[in-house]
Amino acid sequence: MSALTVAVIATDGFSPFHLSVPCILFGTAMPQQDLFFLKICAEQPGVVDTSLGLSVNVELGLEQLDTADIVIVPYWHNPAEKPSQILLDKLVSCWQRGATVVGLCLGTYVLAYAGLLQGHHATTHWEFEQDFTERFPLVHLNNNALYISDERLITSAGTAAGIDCCLNIIRERCGSAVANRVARRMVVSPYREGDQAQFIARPVPVSTRDGKMNELMEYLRRNLEKQHDLDSLAKFVSMSRRTLTRHFLNATGISLGGWLNAERLQRSQELLETADHSIEVISGMAGFQSPVSFRQSFKAKYHVSPSEWRRRFRGPVPANHRS
Repeated sequence: MSALTVAVIATDGFSPFHLSVPCILFGTAMPQQDLFFLKICAEQPGVVDTSLGLSVNVELGLEQLDTADIVIVPYWHNPAEKPSQILLDKLVSCWQRGATVVGLCLGTYVLAYAGLLQGHHATTHWEFEQDFTERFPLVHLNNNALYISDERLITSAGTAAGIDCCLNIIRERCGSAVANRVARRMVVSPYREGDQAQFIARPVPVSTRDGKMNELMEYLRRNLEKQHDLDSLAKFVSMSRRTLTRHFLNATGISLGGWLNAERLQRSQELLETADHSIEVISGMAGFQSPVSFRQSFKAKYHVSPSEWRRRFRGPVPANHRS
């Protein structure tokens, strides 16, 4: 696979954290430097300032967007301020020629001002939900999401959700193994579902503040291949079915069944990329009741079949393993 060019746009009043997220994930944190070619550009090359007294010297202009495979707007300083028409036209041109255009956090506003999000699904920081919907009523805003991808238009919720969003882009382009290595370097969760609730009152489903739920999730990860029912899991944590259901949702932001299915799909991705087992065997190892249900769940989530995913990240496999 040839290296993909990622253009990150620095704008006046940028947030140092938001700008650094794609720069680190697609740059210094990558285990292989030939997977992505990172470029930082600005409408006016030169010194770009923040409101915090920090600045960066950006040498490249927006002409870099003309050949970029992925264009990222990591932040926008003022939702009430429309970006320049030059920037907006560039983003439209990028998307029209087939590039992926990404808005992290309030960068979603820039994509919306460009008109790219009309009729599409998107998300942004939950605090700006009312403001965004009033300004852009034709955008299908979903603030119960960490990130959303809709026809090469990708948007994320606030702050740390940008990390999850960029990791998911890496996962889709380079596979789970690469994304997991980047996550380990970043010391962050390797995978958070895009449709997981973004509100801070619901911690990430990898580790929570609820000790019993952490214990349960670790148990399930060690035993994904087994079949579980709510009665046995409630007994495991010494709770009633109703109490377990409520505690898990409060702790993670998603249902127990939804979390377990996501973990199984994640495990199946890793097996498809690293093991030579047949699809039927991988289905059982990941805990699906049948290869048919596995294929249906995988296709519904990733829009490709398990075999197509394997070919994408591993190339041809022996004939006796195809399915």
